This record gives sequence, structure tokens and C-alpha cells, in this order.
Amino acid sequence: MATERFTFTGHSGDELAARLDLPEGPILATALFAHCFTCSKDIPAARRIASRLANMGIAVLRFDFTGLGHSSGEFANTTFSSNVEDLSLAAAELAKRDMGPELLIGHSLGGAAIIAAAEHVPQARAVVTIGAPFDPEHVTHNFGGAVEEIKSKGAAEVQLGGRPIKIGAGFLEDVAQSRLEEALRHLNKSLLVLHAPLDQTVGVENATQIFVHAKHPKSFITLCDADHLITREADAEYAADVIAAWSSKYLDLRPPAPPIGAPEGVLRVREADPNGYLQDINLGHKFHMQADEPVAYGGTDKGMTPYGFLSAGLGACTSMTIRMYARRKKWPMTHVWVDVKHDAMHAQDADGGHSKIDRFVREIHIEGDLDEEQRARLLEIADRCPVHKTLESAAEIETRLVD
Repeated sequence: MATERFTFTGHSGDELAARLDLPEGPILATALFAHCFTCSKDIPAARRIASRLANMGIAVLRFDFTGLGHSSGEFANTTFSSNVEDLSLAAAELAKRDMGPELLIGHSLGGAAIIAAAEHVPQARAVVTIGAPFDPEHVTHNFGGAVEEIKSKGAAEVQLGGRPIKIGAGFLEDVAQSRLEEALRHLNKSLLVLHAPLDQTVGVENATQIFVHAKHPKSFITLCDADHLITREADAEYAADVIAAWSSKYLDLRPPAPPIGAPEGVLRVREADPNGYLQDINLGHKFHMQADEPVAYGGTDKGMTPYGFLSAGLGACTSMTIRMYARRKKWPMTHVWVDVKHDAMHAQDADGGHSKIDRFVREIHIEGDLDEEQRARLLEIADRCPVHKTLESAAEIETRLVD
């Protein structure tokens, strides 16, 4: 995933640090992501979602709000309304690049802000909220006894996420006046609400209120037992997959036609977990899979093993080849399936030594009113499967190290 880092001017004139994650191929759409209250653009959930969308061909802009992460300015001087303004300016920055965002995503208070900012992003067609509060003032519940101190002194430090954050009185006054009812009623964009029923920071009743006040088309999907920050990798991956699948219904993600005679698209395998063996596998912008190793071998067992994919290729190609032949012959085959087993076995080579070879066992099941001669012929045809031929022949693999 390619990344472009740049800054743009925020509401107060301060420079905001932005990260634009780009697809490897053509950009089919653009998304704007608003992170959670006092978080940064680099929170793990945001990284995972951005990566998944980029693999689909969707560029994703994340940025640090004023006074957070790598952005300049004083966070104590910001408000909910200033966050909305920063989002509008981020969308305008994308529009200057002819990348006006069609998809808006907001996490926690960023979800409330993305709803409020949506009216200023006319090209946006879809909005996603993750653990968002219906009432922006909800965030003040995390300030504890500091609320009165903020009001009396104009500002005070609040412990959030184990670190001190300075909150100004202007923030309290602004969230007390901020309402999402009208913004939701006039959203005029497709809405996806993601929320965990056990969220201890922002209760699920907030998602219900957001959903009720919005007009169709709208969708509500639970994040099961995920926590508010979507800290578990599996939860972030699930949220990313849901957003990717849902948004494809509302965005035009058709890649441009390849030139005549162009080869099939490159299959890209990218490390998903540098501490384990999990791999993200993408073929173009349509197909996403994962490969892994079993727990016993140090993996997390979240996907098929590499040899599992190799066996799958043999089984799928065998089934397709048999179907193709039966269809051409107009034989009454109603169903076919293939079981594949793989093992490395010892064999004696020509010089009398011993070595290991890979052994694939295919068990082919064919249903239909076929006679024995037809069934025997289909068994012969199975050996004409192109993947079978590749595995039996000496394939050439050229490897290059790319800078």
C-alpha cells in the first residue's frame, strides 16, 4: 500500500498532518476517515480499515485533528464544531486533487463529527459510523469530576486512555449545543451504523438513536463483543470487511478495462502480522483472502495454509474442467465435487537415494445419470486440468528483488 504524507491548513490556521493511503492500482473511489476523540490517525483500527479499503481500490485520507498526533495547534482550544470544520477542510483538500471523498467514515466522536460534516461534502454518497455517540455531549461522561473545574477555570486536565488531555470550557459549551437530529434527517446519503452491544464507553443505545433518526437506505450491524477502540485485530478486520462489502453497493468500484491482450492481474501477498505468519492476499480489487499457518506452527489459523491454497487450485481446476467437458458433451452430470489431500512422501530417486516428493490425492465425486464409460472418460479428463499439468511438469519460477 503506497502512502502519501502531507499537511493542510486547519480551521485555526494550524497545519494538520495527513496520511493518504493509496491503492496499488487505479483509484476507484476516495474515503475520508475521522478518528476517535483524543486519538490519532494511526490508531490500529483506522490503519486496518484503511489498508482493507486501499486493497479494494479506495484511497483513504486520515489526519490528526488540531493539537493531536503530528498536527500543530492547541487541542484545548478545539471544539466539536472545529473538528467538523477540519473535516470539511480535509474534504476540500481532497477535492483540489480531484479526489473528493465519496465515502465518509467516523469512529466514536469522529463518527458524530462525520455525520455533522456530511452536508459540506456534496460528492459523498455513503457514511459509516463506528461506536459513535448520538449526542456529542456524551463524551463529557468520561471527564468525571473535572467538568466543574473546566467550567470554573476555563480549562483542566482530564485523564483519557491513561494520559492527561487538556480540555477547554469552549469544548463543553459547544458539545452541549450540538445535535445530530437535523443532520441525520437531511443526510441524503446511505448510512451504515457499526456498534458493539457491550461497548462500555458509548452505549449501544446511541447506535439505535442514530439509526432511528436517519432515513433509508440505512444498515445496522453489530460488532459483537468488540471494545470501543476496536483494539483486537480480528474485530478490526471484521469491521473492515463489512465496510468494504457494504460500500461496494453504493460506490462505483468498477476498475477500468485492461488493454486488449493484457495479462491477468497481479496477485499480491502482503504480510498482515509481522509477529506471526498471517498474510493478506489480493487479486485486483475484487478478491481478498488470508493465508496463515496453524497455531502449532506459530500461526493464528486465520486462513488456509499455502499448501491449502495449492490444493484448492488443483481441486477447483479439476471440477471446472470436468464440468466444461460434460457441458460440451451435453451429458446429464448434475453435480461434481473434488476432495484433495496433500502430503510430502518419501521416494527413491534414480540414483538410489531417498528424497521427499509432494503427493496430491484427488477423490472425484460425480452425480448424474451417467454410464460407466462416461464416468471413466470424465476421470481421464480430470488429468487434463491445467493446474494438474502444471504440477506434473517442471514449472519455471523467476524471482526478482524489487527496490
